[in-house]
Amino acid sequence: MAVYSWRGRNNRGEAVDGQLEALSEGGVADQLLSIGVSPVHIALAQVKDDQPTGSVLEWLNRKPVVVEDLLIFSRQMYTLNKAGVPILRAFAGLEASATKPAMVDMLKDIRASLDQGRELSAAIARHIDLFGGFYVSMIRVGEMTGRLTEVFLRLTEHMEFERDVRERIKQAMRYPMFVMIAMAIAIVILNTLVIPEFAKVFAGFNAELPLITRGLLAFSSWMINWWPLLIALGVGTAVGVSAYLRTPEGRYRWDARKLKLPIVGDIILKATLARFARSFALSSQSGVPLVQALTVVAQTVDNAFIGSRIEQMRDGIERGESISRCAAATGVFTPVVLQMINVGEETGELDNLLFEIAAMYERDTDYSIKGLSASIEPILLAVIGVLVLLLALGVFLPLWNMGQAAMGRGGG
Repeated sequence: MAVYSWRGRNNRGEAVDGQLEALSEGGVADQLLSIGVSPVHIALAQVKDDQPTGSVLEWLNRKPVVVEDLLIFSRQMYTLNKAGVPILRAFAGLEASATKPAMVDMLKDIRASLDQGRELSAAIARHIDLFGGFYVSMIRVGEMTGRLTEVFLRLTEHMEFERDVRERIKQAMRYPMFVMIAMAIAIVILNTLVIPEFAKVFAGFNAELPLITRGLLAFSSWMINWWPLLIALGVGTAVGVSAYLRTPEGRYRWDARKLKLPIVGDIILKATLARFARSFALSSQSGVPLVQALTVVAQTVDNAFIGSRIEQMRDGIERGESISRCAAATGVFTPVVLQMINVGEETGELDNLLFEIAAMYERDTDYSIKGLSASIEPILLAVIGVLVLLLALGVFLPLWNMGQAAMGRGGG
């Protein structure tokens, strides 16, 4: 099949253009007429080199599409749809105004798919690794219900919340991470440069060293002699753990374990449940069937353990059980939340109460994140204090003993 460039006019009389694959120009014309486009010009497209242009350095520095780009895209699509701009013209404008090459390529591919008669959800699904299953499902529902503009607005709000949570967690963890990295560097320097020099001094004492000192010297000697093995062991462990976490069982076990971690486990649980409540409310409010909504939400909570509990809810609802009873059986919701779900189910206001649940968990998450650094700092200070104490005792006890012995001999 060959690729043909075409120009034509749609049912509104607007000029449109694009490219299509077909066996002949007649095949292109048939495809265009089937989607309501009257062809004006059809010709073989010029073959373009798929290799990246520019220098190798420019290609290596090519920035990928990130969440912020998708957030801006969703907000722009909401504005354009609200203003009544046709979808093809909207994508043409976004493509012309985009500055990041990766974003331009993505918009160009979506626009080409739309030119070929695909639905917007199908075109976006070609980049599901960037948008995610929830985004694609919401766009599909917006197309089916005619509420695409509202869906883009809801997706924008949802993505803003996700971004804010990630940024707050990163900000709270920045100081502890810097301290831990500094501690690791200090331990390496002390064991490879400082303690070996003291070992030379202690070797001339011809006396039995304290236990702490002998432990420090032994650990330093072991680290110097076996550093290649340590590096290989660290890299091997990292690769092995990463490979295990990519398996369904490994991810499930880790996602269940991290909910029970001290300090951060509760924050992860609240943030995940807030994501569930908001996603469920958006899906339900947009007209997605209950079972299908839970299937999509289970894939978007970014936690295999919570996702399995949501699928458990879905299976119970399929058997005819109530939402509140299925939610209680999961064992992850608080009594207050279960009561709100029960009231929402009885009054038919489940969507609004799910938004209330999401807001409640979001407030709790925000409050917990603000106190995250304050909770971690005492632990870090205690660890640093213990390390400094061990180093001080290990280094200065022999010197102190030598000084005491010298004073005793001088006094005699």
